[in-house]
Amino acid sequence: MRLIALEEHYHAPSVSQALANAGRPKPPPESFVARLQGKLDDLGAGRLADMDAGGIAVQVVSQGSPGTEQLEPGLAVPIARQANDYLAERVAKHPDRLAAFATLPTAAPEHAAEELERTVTEHGFRGALINGHVRGRFLDDRAFWPIFARAEALDVPIYLHPTEPPPAVRTAYYDGLPDRFGDILAGNAWGWHVDTGLHVLRLIAGGVLDEYPELQIIVGHMGEALPYFLARSSRNLQRQAGLTRPLDHYMIENFHFTTSGMFSYPPLRCLLDVIGADRVMFSVDYPFAQNEEGRDFITGAPISESDREKLAHGNAERLLRLDRSP
Repeated sequence: MRLIALEEHYHAPSVSQALANAGRPKPPPESFVARLQGKLDDLGAGRLADMDAGGIAVQVVSQGSPGTEQLEPGLAVPIARQANDYLAERVAKHPDRLAAFATLPTAAPEHAAEELERTVTEHGFRGALINGHVRGRFLDDRAFWPIFARAEALDVPIYLHPTEPPPAVRTAYYDGLPDRFGDILAGNAWGWHVDTGLHVLRLIAGGVLDEYPELQIIVGHMGEALPYFLARSSRNLQRQAGLTRPLDHYMIENFHFTTSGMFSYPPLRCLLDVIGADRVMFSVDYPFAQNEEGRDFITGAPISESDREKLAHGNAERLLRLDRSP
């Protein structure tokens, strides 16, 4: 089974240094992220060996959170360019195994649109990944719409990836808990995901998909809780807020979903029941999850073989126009 994984991360040296210079503390040495730093830095032999061990044919690589979204506009523009050129050089060494999503200086939307076009046309990148809000501003803000306009024009997707909640949300919801519970709940145990699901609803309610009806957006982690709540959210937004189309119309026309880091069959069944197999794609969330775990999950999933082929590689090949070389 050919496996293409879409939410697979690295850390660009330019981004890491810029964040450190901006005063962002590095992860503590004993933290989960710090223990994985070597894998995040590796875009060569070690990564390929891990892919081989886990049966991954292709990784679409992207800068994980935090990224350039957390930088001042004037700094984000050159740093994003450096990060993308760095990634392009390494992808070019293994074009049959690695592809890329661009890092964008989202705080400077016009520059971000230009950088998206440059990376797609010059480097062959497959779209871009944006790590959530931009220092507290969500992407339904019209200032950011040039990015969506360019993505639609280029016919490439935007991957909307989680990031930490805005400070006010972090303080209100997650402070006062013992030890590291607040940090983990604010992050990959809960907060990242529900905030990203809310971000998707903001994009719809804010009119982004009505303005750019051909735009395609990828959402990870089995849909960031959206499939479970979709019917209720849609019903109440239509009845009480005047939403003109049901949410599921947007979902099956403008969104795609990946399995990244969610290796549990009940959420997969819910996602497939609500969205359908044509818009679901395999991902691991490497190196934060293990390739072998992702492989075993998808190859053993209680789904039809035709759906397995779609999730494992077919849908990604179609959306990202990836060739079928082994």
